[in-house]
Amino acid sequence: MFVRQRGLRISAAALLVSLAVTATPAAAAPAAFAHPGVLVSKTQLDFVKGKVNSGAQPWKSAYDQMMGSGYASLNRTPKPRATVECGPYSNPNYGCTDERQDAIAAYSLALAWYITGDSRYATKSIAIMDAWSATIKTHTNSNAPLQTGWAGSSWPRAAEIIKYTYSSWPNSGRFATMLRNVYLPVVIKGSNSNGNWELSMMEAAIGISVFLEDKGSYDTAVAKFRARVPAYIYLTSDGSQPRVTPGSGLDTKAKVVKYWQNQSTFVDGLAQETCRDFTHTGYGLAAIADFAETTRIQGQDLYPEIGTRLRQALGFHAKYELGAAVPSWLCGGKLNLGLGPVTEVGFNAMHTRLGNDMPSTQQLTESRRPAGTNALFVSWQTLTHANNPS
Repeated sequence: MFVRQRGLRISAAALLVSLAVTATPAAAAPAAFAHPGVLVSKTQLDFVKGKVNSGAQPWKSAYDQMMGSGYASLNRTPKPRATVECGPYSNPNYGCTDERQDAIAAYSLALAWYITGDSRYATKSIAIMDAWSATIKTHTNSNAPLQTGWAGSSWPRAAEIIKYTYSSWPNSGRFATMLRNVYLPVVIKGSNSNGNWELSMMEAAIGISVFLEDKGSYDTAVAKFRARVPAYIYLTSDGSQPRVTPGSGLDTKAKVVKYWQNQSTFVDGLAQETCRDFTHTGYGLAAIADFAETTRIQGQDLYPEIGTRLRQALGFHAKYELGAAVPSWLCGGKLNLGLGPVTEVGFNAMHTRLGNDMPSTQQLTESRRPAGTNALFVSWQTLTHANNPS
């Protein structure tokens, strides 16, 4: 099939390629990085600490939820491995769950330290990070890139809080070396698999870049993120077909439809994995919001650029998660629900700070508070981001 443009014949494949995100604005790593500055800033942490210590809701119940979990236990024993092997559908699972949960625990304990001022939580967080930085060498098998992204998203959140708010961490340099040598080379490459892979990998990359104060990898992560988000969430302004990322190989309409889980009708807020299931879509949406939150803290606010897509996607999926009837044109009339605890950061950014009316997202978010953890890379976001204006 050909279309005409100014007297030229252009193939449908070429037209699809033209929708690829190729010319993104120049990335701009901060002249000086803000610390702590991965997902939560000091100002945000101070807001949370004040709310918890005054017993205000929903922060107190979210804090109690975190403290009642095994992630914040002072008796936790880390389980590091030199080689973490993660196959498809967690088969085999040699250290994969242990690594993710230890990373979440380090972050949970770091939050507990900041809120309580009890140094036992800081030293336990450090003990977990030190155990892994002394041991891990690599990730292997087919899910290695995704595993590296998930664990690599939580580690720098914990490390930022500890390094910049606690008095002493002798092995922080070794932990930085671990992030630079084991995690960053994997995640910074990105992925042409389902979009939640690359988005999680970029969340890890931006957090690691902040902790390492690595401007080059920061700019690379931002560029990949700017290419991936428009290819993950559709807006009608994109045209009749979704955008694609450079190098994806999606050079025909048939390939695009298959990549979008055989969905051929596109509407505002539809995501590349909507028709797969809401759980994986939630991973992608969470990583988008988390990434944008970190760049905002670093003085490079990407919400104005990606905010409409994020807002539309949150509202679209929240509506069906709340029980709206599924039309026949959408995923064959059947959806696999289960969005997960992933809406707080995006809702806070787009509603609390920017004032957008988001009724479905608000109803879903508030009805499910306190949001806990998905045991992968999303943790305690009601505690850190509910109605947080900072």
